Amino acid sequence: MQSNAYGASLAGGAFDFESFVKKPQTILRFLSWVFSIVVFASITAEGYINPHTAGETKCMFNNNDSACNYAVGIGILAFLGCVMFLLLDAYFPNISNAKERKYIVVGDLTFSGAWTLLWFICFCVLTNQWVKTNNDVVSADAARAVIAFSFFSIVTWALLSYFAIGRYRQGVSEFNQDYTDPAQDHSSPYPPAPSSYQQAPFSNNQGPQGEYQPPTY
Repeated sequence: MQSNAYGASLAGGAFDFESFVKKPQTILRFLSWVFSIVVFASITAEGYINPHTAGETKCMFNNNDSACNYAVGIGILAFLGCVMFLLLDAYFPNISNAKERKYIVVGDLTFSGAWTLLWFICFCVLTNQWVKTNNDVVSADAARAVIAFSFFSIVTWALLSYFAIGRYRQGVSEFNQDYTDPAQDHSSPYPPAPSSYQQAPFSNNQGPQGEYQPPTY
């Protein structure tokens, strides 16, 4: 019987591309990867404008460069994170050490939870700045695309966090978790060895001896 740990056999196994592609985590990571590209690529290509009254380019979100820099920064890091965890997910079945798998799952949970929060902040900031922006001098389609895919990223990263929590709770298989002390296992066909010391059959605490009687001839 092979035991499992965090969703895969502890004995390790060959990489199955078809099953890997069909996993919900793989689909969500790919979508998150695409969404991050849309966000930082749109801002990089069309997010900085040069108003007629200014000599240098400004962010299309209310001329707030911090908003554009923030979105580009978390978009690039999300892109790299998706690639890294996709590779780890592909290699995951070949890891036979339960502790190493635990570190990967905890890292996935931490990263996914953090980026869910960061994308939510990004969506709120960009939406707030866009409301204050003069739409006559910016590319409205690019700005709306950035805001929309920031929102989509919240959903995908939240789902990744959900699956990471489920995989963490799964932990190691029942083979390792449900170990029972044989002395406490009453369902075992073999009775436990006695644990108490039994007195020796011959004891020195015998009753008083009678008087000596010489043999009769």
